[in-house]
Amino acid sequence: MTPETLKRYASPVPRYTSYPTAPHFSDDIGANAYRSWLAALPAGERVSVYMHVPYCDQLCWYCGCNTKATQKYEPVSNYVDVLLGEFELVRAALAGERRIADHIHFGGGSPSILSARDILRIGAALKDLVEFSPGMEFAVEVDPRSISEDRIAAFARAGVNRLSVGVQDFAPEVQAAINRVQSFDTTRDVISGFRRHGVNSVNIDLVYGLPHQTRESVARTIEQVIELSPDRVALFGYAHLPQRLTHQRLIPEDALPNMTERFAQANRAGSLLVKAGYVRIGLDHFARPGDRLACGEVRRNFQGYTTDDAGTLIALGASAIGKLPQGYVQNATAVADYQRRVEAGELATRRGHLMSEQDKVRSLVIERLMCSFHFPEKELIERYGEAAHEVVEEAQLLLQSEGDGLVAPDPDGDGFRVTEKGRLFVRSIAAVFDSYLGAGAAQHSAGV
Repeated sequence: MTPETLKRYASPVPRYTSYPTAPHFSDDIGANAYRSWLAALPAGERVSVYMHVPYCDQLCWYCGCNTKATQKYEPVSNYVDVLLGEFELVRAALAGERRIADHIHFGGGSPSILSARDILRIGAALKDLVEFSPGMEFAVEVDPRSISEDRIAAFARAGVNRLSVGVQDFAPEVQAAINRVQSFDTTRDVISGFRRHGVNSVNIDLVYGLPHQTRESVARTIEQVIELSPDRVALFGYAHLPQRLTHQRLIPEDALPNMTERFAQANRAGSLLVKAGYVRIGLDHFARPGDRLACGEVRRNFQGYTTDDAGTLIALGASAIGKLPQGYVQNATAVADYQRRVEAGELATRRGHLMSEQDKVRSLVIERLMCSFHFPEKELIERYGEAAHEVVEEAQLLLQSEGDGLVAPDPDGDGFRVTEKGRLFVRSIAAVFDSYLGAGAAQHSAGV
């Protein structure tokens, strides 16, 4: 891959965990729309749930999540009270009828900042809101540096059966530069603790493109991660956006690897994981051959790659984004605004997006490209008819004009496929079909 090609396809683009992406949501969709959308869900509708805790013990300088650091538990405790109030408001909008949940994700911030008592309170409220399906996957994001045995036990009692652990990189120099000092031993002990409590499915998050990272340090981290025997590994490229995220200004820009080095780090890490027996999933996930993610149809949502095929995502907590058949909803981002809305007896929806027919066409295209590297021309025409023609024409033009070998006609005559060479650039390929890209002032991470 030449530096010129890298530069051409590495311009900032969305990660496409939704389409349209969140910066293009509007204030036109609020609490009233969300309430009516929830009320319209059929009684037997299967759903997924996301819960957000916007607090952690210490702010990591690379982080792009909606969170704040706190050394006091009082604001966290107050937040839990408000969160439980939102549970009740959503339950009322659903007329008190529980839907069946196949997937639940507890993210942040760090849900592991919660006390054991509050973990169990949230778990009880969750069971009042939804019915756990027999094969349900309930994942929680955990910071290994600040979790105790009683909280591990509480998560297990609440129904958690999959652990997601942030590692990023084990190199001490890299950890110091991102304000996240976390030893291998600490990480191993927490994973072992969850396994002792029956939580045996483990995901580890890694990041490349961090300050002082090299191909060699990434390779050493991969070796240590493999020793921990996770079922899944997520390998993300660091998004350096200091204009939007002021804490990232604490990261020395001259210590960041250049685009060629980022590309090499991603390739080295991916190759080592595949060599260790992991199956490559989409752009940046890896799974053991027997894991659900490696065996079934893969989808993409705000947690990345998943087997979650529910048409409805109920989102709870400040800044949380939900999805329903009609479109997207997002809660107020600021905790104070979120709290004010819930305490006033309102759903916390601050903005959202009503999906048009063209949005649905492009959403399907982008998800298929991100998940299976395929532009599904026949499926588009069968499902959407005339509404798909514009996108099909754009795909044909891309095939004719793209000269770097990143896409090729599908052997079965069904649209096109992203080539092996093009896989690391799939976000840039998907961006061709994004009709919102360039509108507004949204900032995105590098395409590699």
